[in-house]
Amino acid sequence: MSPRELIEVAREIQERAHVPYSNYRVGAALETEDGEVFVGCNLENANYSNSLHAEEVAIAEAVKEGYREFSRLAVSSDRRDGVTPCGMCRQTLSEFCAPDLVVLCDEGESIAEYTLGELLPNTITEEMLR
Repeated sequence: MSPRELIEVAREIQERAHVPYSNYRVGAALETEDGEVFVGCNLENANYSNSLHAEEVAIAEAVKEGYREFSRLAVSSDRRDGVTPCGMCRQTLSEFCAPDLVVLCDEGESIAEYTLGELLPNTITEEMLR
């Protein structure tokens, strides 16, 4: 799948977002090393701390299905503002993804590209907690 196609998948899932408070729809499409794609959208809750972010939903779906190797993540908001995963999502992604995971961010006409390691250079690791 091309980067543009992966962004389109992230755009499509935004329609299922539940965002009555922020009105800010986000979609994520996470591609495994073998080409499977798992999607997620943000799901807000009146108790904001119980809200789920699109990237969290996508990684949960993939891990639930047994996947642990990922190549790319596309993130898109309905504003096409180049949204990147938040700090909490970056940490969650780093639990399951290598620092070289490609993160594609929808800027509308263009796509910004980062690696997870660039977005979160000094992550908390399992080794640190032992």
